[in-house]
Amino acid sequence: MSEIGQVHIIDDEDAIRDSLVFLLTSAAIDAVEHSSAESFLEALPELAIGCIVTDVRMPGMSGIDLLQRLRAADKHLPVIVMTGHGDIPMAVEALKTGAFDFIEKPFSDDQIISVVRSALEYRTRAKRQDSDRAGILARVESLTQREKDVFEGLVAGHPNKTIAYDLGISPRTVEIYRANVMVKLNAASLSDVVRMAFIVEKADDGD
Repeated sequence: MSEIGQVHIIDDEDAIRDSLVFLLTSAAIDAVEHSSAESFLEALPELAIGCIVTDVRMPGMSGIDLLQRLRAADKHLPVIVMTGHGDIPMAVEALKTGAFDFIEKPFSDDQIISVVRSALEYRTRAKRQDSDRAGILARVESLTQREKDVFEGLVAGHPNKTIAYDLGISPRTVEIYRANVMVKLNAASLSDVVRMAFIVEKADDGD
């Protein structure tokens, strides 16, 4: 199984599923097929997901309904929606719902391979960013309360003397706490500290 996960083809037409799996596999992309959104969701807990390629119109749960379910569970999961002629309004709705991209049938081999590879690269970047974010959050949480106070002063752009005055401690003590903050955060510069603070702020906002 690929380290970047599998591509899951969801379509109620056997011929489309088979041809897409064959095409992607021939391009060295790990792909598997599902005959419905419902069968895919049933198998989902056991799957390694790289990206989803789903038809927009299917009996039962539609591609849009599936997209909404998947976005609620994992906002970084790229979903590519396949649309037929005249389904552009549905494609626009899919993009507004959070689809990674849509592709109109009939599409060329090169088109679908390119879109799938872009989606897999996006997924890999998103997973790496999530890992980086989790590491930064853990390092910030490792700071003592006083170190966090100094950290916040640094991010606000305050010099050591101002931080010392605000906290009622000496500038020399602030220097010690500042050094501890840099070591614990594995920060090489003040810009690193500010970047980490921005990431923590975004995480607190639920981004």
